[in-house]
Amino acid sequence: MFTGLIEGVCRVTSLSPLGGSGGMRLAVDLGGLADEAKTGDSIAINGVCLTVVRLDGAAADFDLSTETLTKSNLGRLRASSKVNVERALRASDRLGGHFVQGHIDGTATIKNINKQGRFADIRFDVSPKLLDMMVVKGSVAVDGISLTVAAIDPMSFGVAVIPETLERTTLGQAAPGDSVNIETDVIVKTVRKYLEKILPQSGSLTAEKLEQLGF
Repeated sequence: MFTGLIEGVCRVTSLSPLGGSGGMRLAVDLGGLADEAKTGDSIAINGVCLTVVRLDGAAADFDLSTETLTKSNLGRLRASSKVNVERALRASDRLGGHFVQGHIDGTATIKNINKQGRFADIRFDVSPKLLDMMVVKGSVAVDGISLTVAAIDPMSFGVAVIPETLERTTLGQAAPGDSVNIETDVIVKTVRKYLEKILPQSGSLTAEKLEQLGF
């Protein structure tokens, strides 16, 4: 479990095929974040929960399955790529951000970035399937970063990003056309699945239908 509060931006050192499995081995220089790490730990890389399979000083290796490569943007990384890193939440930690599982639902593409002084409004093109699992003022993890959904339209959603987030994450160097990992809020997903089971099954579940049913 993670919070979406990024601990550091780290550098990819390599991404190479893993035998004949179709998977890949990702190597990341964790810098100071490796101090308390050990083999077997869960670490979120761009929001994807991965397991440390080898640790040599600050250099950590992670194995990427074909499912991870299909659902996320990790297969597009190259040596020197920058990635957001967050170590797993400890039971004694304060819970900032929101509950992030590290289980990516899919990817989105940055549509535009509107700078407002040191702030930025960022719009993402995303599939209707993922939009159906978002609500305005709800939480979303973008490349592992806990953000609040500010706006939704039929093909995209927008967030307002503060200077601290731009400075401490990869969003500060992002550009239109970049692919980002998306994890929607697990609470929204759970409520939606429950409602789909108890509500009439004709047609899809929409905000308008919920209003008609008194929600």
